[in-house]
Amino acid sequence: MAQDNTTTVLDEPEVGERPAIGSPSERRREHEPRKKTTAKKIVGLTGGVLLILATSLWWWHAGQYEETDDAQVDGHIYPLSARISGHIASVHVEEGQFVKAGTVLVEFDPKDYEVAAERAKAGYEDAVAEATAANLNVPVSRVGSSSQISGAEAELERAEAGVTVTQKQVEQAKARLIDAQAMATTANADVKRYAELVVKREISQQQYDQAAAAADSANARVTAAEAGLRSAEEQVNQARARVRESTASLETARISPKSVSAIIARAKSAEAKVTRAHAALERAELDLSYTKVIAPVDGIIGRRAAQVGQNVQPGQDLMALVPLNEIWITANFKEDQLAHMQAGQDASIDVDAYDREWHGKVTSIGGATGARFSLLPPENATGNYVKVVQRIPVRIDLTGDANKDGLLRPGMSVVPKVRIR
Repeated sequence: MAQDNTTTVLDEPEVGERPAIGSPSERRREHEPRKKTTAKKIVGLTGGVLLILATSLWWWHAGQYEETDDAQVDGHIYPLSARISGHIASVHVEEGQFVKAGTVLVEFDPKDYEVAAERAKAGYEDAVAEATAANLNVPVSRVGSSSQISGAEAELERAEAGVTVTQKQVEQAKARLIDAQAMATTANADVKRYAELVVKREISQQQYDQAAAAADSANARVTAAEAGLRSAEEQVNQARARVRESTASLETARISPKSVSAIIARAKSAEAKVTRAHAALERAELDLSYTKVIAPVDGIIGRRAAQVGQNVQPGQDLMALVPLNEIWITANFKEDQLAHMQAGQDASIDVDAYDREWHGKVTSIGGATGARFSLLPPENATGNYVKVVQRIPVRIDLTGDANKDGLLRPGMSVVPKVRIR
């Protein structure tokens, strides 16, 4: 046991005494700084590699997206205005109230428009009655015109046939006159000859009296034949007069279709009055329906200017309606961010008002920069030119029914991030 202690003492150097070269203590002191330096190098190298790897990952990840803080929630704002002039009788909504489509928002006093609708209805019914009466005359006048023409043509044919018949009768009367004249000439000659013979008593008085009677009869037949000829000629004149009358009647009948056309024109005019009266009735009914202002879609009421007792004119704004189901994002990206951006790419949207993320898709890229749509677009051809990075509006539509809870409102600030690769 004593030997072991002695040996241990001999191995330890005394205080102030330099250890022997090559001793275990000296070797430990020489290796300790080397180990610390090597560890620091390993840690530094590992940290550098991790930093480079993290930077590379960040750069790769950042290259997959484009984002901007120049963006906002956008949507339609329906301005509701008066379509008629009138007195506001009641307002049924308040500022900020949610309403469903079809809700009555404002009501005007309808009395004036009810009276106008009744008057228009009466005018329409009167026009319908006139048109009905006018249309009933059309078929009657058409049938009457056809019958009149047919009758006039038949009468003309009969008159012309009558002329032909009377002309034949004139010829017959002339023949009878010639025959009667021939017989009268013979009878008169016989009377003259018999008169000489009776004086000489070569014939009896009876024979002479018979011859005289025959001559008188023959002369009477001549007179009758002449009268018959004059009568036949007069009948010819009458027949020709009837032809002229029939011709005039036919011409008059032929004009009757023009009268029918006039009747048809009056019927069409009556139908046009019906159309005009019906249009006036519809207009009056529309004006009556405009006495109630109806919500066209679901939405939130804003800028309510309508007040009970107010008199308004057509086109005067009453309130605005903001449909929350018609929401999208308008992001104004810089022009150097659009190289790889296109419709259909996915996007995530951070809304400043909420600790929540929405998702959407790029729908379209604007047709021009925002500066070109401004009231006074810049004119780079004049003055000193300074190059400014322009921004182009990009529309991002939310996927699905993303705003069913109605959290997003037009004008909210958002930060959209679009995955371009």
